[in-house]
Amino acid sequence: MLPPPNPAHRLRSPLDPRDLRRLDLNAALTAAGIAPSPGDRDAIEQLSALPYSVHEALHRWLTR
Repeated sequence: MLPPPNPAHRLRSPLDPRDLRRLDLNAALTAAGIAPSPGDRDAIEQLSALPYSVHEALHRWLTR
């Protein structure tokens, strides 16, 4: 299984950073074998609004 992509290695994107964090979080959850439930959408949106340092910690926790 491949690890989630490293956000630091991404090319510049026209997407809003919050949208990128949301997509990365969904990818990390999926890679960790955690399928978000429909009710988790609000939590994912809230987590995506947090600073990048919090997002990095979430990824670290999910990938270890």
